[in-house]
Amino acid sequence: EFFRELLENAERSLNDMFVRTYGMLYMQNSEVFQDLFTELKRYYTGGNVNLEEMLNDFWARLLERMFQLINPQYHFTEDYLECVSKYTDQLKPFGDVPRKLKVQVIRAFIAARTFVQGLTVGREVANRVSKVSPTPGCIRALMKMLYCPYCRGLPTVKPCNNYCLNVMKGCLANQADLDTEWNLFIDAMLLVAERLEGPFNIESVMDPIDVKISEAIMNMQENSMQVSAKVFQGCGQPKPAPALRSSRSVPENFNTRFRPYNPEERPTTAAGTSLDRLVTDIKEKLKLSKKFWSTLPYTICKDERVTAGPSIEEDCWNGHTKARYLPEIMNDGLTNQINNPEVDVDITRPDTFIRQQIMALRVMTNKLKNAYNGNDVNFQDTSDETSGSGSGSGCTDDICPTEFDFITTEAPPVDSDRREVEASATQPGQALQTLLVVFISLILQRQWR
Repeated sequence: EFFRELLENAERSLNDMFVRTYGMLYMQNSEVFQDLFTELKRYYTGGNVNLEEMLNDFWARLLERMFQLINPQYHFTEDYLECVSKYTDQLKPFGDVPRKLKVQVIRAFIAARTFVQGLTVGREVANRVSKVSPTPGCIRALMKMLYCPYCRGLPTVKPCNNYCLNVMKGCLANQADLDTEWNLFIDAMLLVAERLEGPFNIESVMDPIDVKISEAIMNMQENSMQVSAKVFQGCGQPKPAPALRSSRSVPENFNTRFRPYNPEERPTTAAGTSLDRLVTDIKEKLKLSKKFWSTLPYTICKDERVTAGPSIEEDCWNGHTKARYLPEIMNDGLTNQINNPEVDVDITRPDTFIRQQIMALRVMTNKLKNAYNGNDVNFQDTSDETSGSGSGSGCTDDICPTEFDFITTEAPPVDSDRREVEASATQPGQALQTLLVVFISLILQRQWR
């Protein structure tokens, strides 16, 4: 939302500045500038836009329009104007502004778009994983941990902390395997965040873009005679325009100089929120989310609504009675649950859906690294990277084009044997399943919001 508003404000600022400076001349040629911002917005929202080619096309079109304005005494055909545009790089009619602006825009937009896409992928992966249904073995273990004290006449005794940890590590074994790829993803996000804070951040590039383009136009005005002479030499002498048009002199057509633009006149985004403040806030949240999946059992089990707490080791429910829990705590991940004393875990059958999310994170991490190095990232051709498909973006639904495809996945079909087991689950088992999903979702909302 911030970036979309930033682009709209930059376009509005340029339009206001140029209307007041050039009036009708600008309005008659405003589509050149409108098309520039349309393409920038299309790129940001996922369109298949080559930024370098688009910017080159903008300066070529601007040169054609200005060349006609500074030479009103001639008539130019389409072929002649095409020849004029070929001299953009050779003559440098706009000075060094196009080259500098191209470098800034390309780096800024690649970083901004990829960063927002990374936030989207991270949120979608987290939301999908948080809704993965517990296995029948997990539901049985949760039932034993939370309900059996009532059956033994110990309704006020809560589960031991270490007992809870083994149950949660067994229940969340597949989720813990996300941790390695998740941490690499977060590190890559923090790298790209540095680009949003550096000299090529999108706010510092877009905010003065009107002044930069005006500087380029002034360069063209000052060098108009030399540019025209060299173009005539290379493209040939153009034909004189009809008498009515040739009677107008250059000063009457294009003699206005830009005046400095007061920064206070510029619109602000998000009630004055700056990009630096937003990035700083997001970076802190990203750092807190590292190792989220491996620490999730600890986060759940330290909640006083679930366990007796780490300090109470004797007066807690250990799965059999009110006493200390003696088994050792399992390590993280699926393969380490082979000897889990509380949860029956089949370590030979990794959860396919979670493995798809691991792949989605891996693909996004590679894109983030490319963006950090200034390489453009294609968000469209992702069908061969994962087995699923979907969509999402860093913008609102009403402005995002359908071609902005992201790497997302759908849950795989449930095995027939697993469906039979789940179909026979009791009502308390279903309630425990819902409870675990809700608990994970609440923790995610706290750390990823």
